[in-house]
Amino acid sequence: MTERDYLTRALELAAEGRARTSPNPMVGAVLVNAGDVVGSGIHIYKHRDHAEIAALREAGDRARGATLYVNLEPCSHSGRTGPCAEALIAAGVARVVAAMEDPNPLVAGDGFRRLRAAGIAVEIDDSARAAAVALNEAFVHFMKTRRPLVTLKTALTLDGKIAAPDDNRGWLTSETARRHVQQLRHESDAMLTGIGTVLADDCLLTDRTGRERSRPLLRMVLDSQLRLPLNSRMVKQADGNVVVVTTSAASEERRKALEAFGIRVLTFDGRGGRTDIPRAIEWLSQQQILSVIVEAGSKVNWAILEAQAADKIFFYYAPKILGGTQSLSMAGGVGRRTRSEAIRARDIKLHTISTDEFAVEGWLEKDWQV
Repeated sequence: MTERDYLTRALELAAEGRARTSPNPMVGAVLVNAGDVVGSGIHIYKHRDHAEIAALREAGDRARGATLYVNLEPCSHSGRTGPCAEALIAAGVARVVAAMEDPNPLVAGDGFRRLRAAGIAVEIDDSARAAAVALNEAFVHFMKTRRPLVTLKTALTLDGKIAAPDDNRGWLTSETARRHVQQLRHESDAMLTGIGTVLADDCLLTDRTGRERSRPLLRMVLDSQLRLPLNSRMVKQADGNVVVVTTSAASEERRKALEAFGIRVLTFDGRGGRTDIPRAIEWLSQQQILSVIVEAGSKVNWAILEAQAADKIFFYYAPKILGGTQSLSMAGGVGRRTRSEAIRARDIKLHTISTDEFAVEGWLEKDWQV
């Protein structure tokens, strides 16, 4: 195996931690001595130990003189565990090859500096950096901005419609596409929707993959008048994982009734009697929510875009056309009045979802950029 193969293996191990490491990053580590893999490890939040520590434990004395391949710089600070950099030094590791520096300000190159000061050779493989950043894009974004990565997801027809004016029974997209959406939910810490979507669909908005998560999927509902029905499925199945954002105009009686079901109610007044979306996102950041997926209707979609609260889009296109002026477009509201004011997306990726279905992923340009 080549050095790139070992680093690729570290990335593959790290990916096994999807949804199982938040609020920490996904990390995989491979220890190689004299051409043999003597230890490997991944980080899982509930197991506490970082990937490097797991690899050192497996390697034992064979770690001395070994090379560590890791997708992220070893940490240099104490948190739930001690510094990995110090553990590598103590074990006698001779060399470290990493894909990228840790964007966490508590590390940010300090792990590499400690290793070098102890005589350990350190190399950063720039050829693997893009893959390493993509793997931990929510963590990287959070560390750079102190905001969760917000992805606006929607399913729409080829002409940009999300709902017909009359009968909306059934689905726009296929079962394959809906399974793909579940994967997006699984990899997210929180979901955000509007009360209109809950009233229309009596939705749960849960992660139905059945796979392990490090924390429950938090559901946040924008509901300026506290219209969330007490007999809705979301309320009846709430387990400390539903948050409702309202305004000071909402009924205190309704607030108490929802809180009796274990639902947290936040009052964030915005303009025009609406909820304050940026404050809602800020609250999520305070809870160390790294990633949010928005699944909402036309009005909330536009409010999210207009507030520049979304960082990315993930649009699923169905091979259908609704047409008409009464079918709902993906984003309603006043929109932008001129073409020059259009919200632009960059770094576009196309994903084949199923026969005749595709998805568009991209980053949204803002007045401010990371």
